[in-house]
Amino acid sequence: MTAEPVRHQRSEGSIHLSMGPRGIVRLREAHAAKVRIPFGVPEAILINTGGGLAGGDRFSFDITADADTTLTVTSQTAERVYRSLGPSAQVDVTLSARDGARLMWLPQETILFDGAALSRKISADLAVSARFLAVESVILGREAMGESVQEAQLTDHWRIRQGGKLIFADDLAFAGAPPATPATLGTKRAFATVVLVAPEAEDLLDGVRAAIGERGAASAWSGKLVARLIATDGFGLRKSLIPALTALAGGGDLPKTWSF
Repeated sequence: MTAEPVRHQRSEGSIHLSMGPRGIVRLREAHAAKVRIPFGVPEAILINTGGGLAGGDRFSFDITADADTTLTVTSQTAERVYRSLGPSAQVDVTLSARDGARLMWLPQETILFDGAALSRKISADLAVSARFLAVESVILGREAMGESVQEAQLTDHWRIRQGGKLIFADDLAFAGAPPATPATLGTKRAFATVVLVAPEAEDLLDGVRAAIGERGAASAWSGKLVARLIATDGFGLRKSLIPALTALAGGGDLPKTWSF
């Protein structure tokens, strides 16, 4: 008698959020994805009530800042991606910023544990007059907890359009042992990508480079700034990442969840 294949429990979640100058225009939560909006603060805090991601989980976030709206999207805590028994966890992020909007996508770190598998897509559609700041940071195991990542899978796919024109495309992928050549991570186990789309992007370059120091590099051209940061661990990454994001936030404060 042939045994039936094991069916593993999967987690799903989705958020559809539109914010206008006066507050929420549209909000829909589904399954394990929740969002909380503090009173009087143009901020949305994403929460995964499932406690992390595992292979086969699927989450999607569709966020819109309407015309002349300021919105910062962050997460309650770092997202944890656990060992997969086969398929990747999938996260799809769709962001829109309309005329005169200021949208910041600032989730806390993604922690990959040994054997984790994550496929993430980030798509942003910006009006020509919109301002946009985004960060995604990854930690390969928590050094303070004695964790090490011998193998994992990560696919990160970024596409940013402004006025319908593709202005930024980036793909990062590895499977197996984390890349450890001098041209990639070397001995580091934490890294981040920061992207700013704003008229003043090139004017902010020197300040960002000073904040990053020797932990990465930054370039700016044609109304956008891109920075890459690496560090030994998450704490070291934050020491450069928080000053860099603060310099790019356009006078706004970082979410309070970043200070916990």
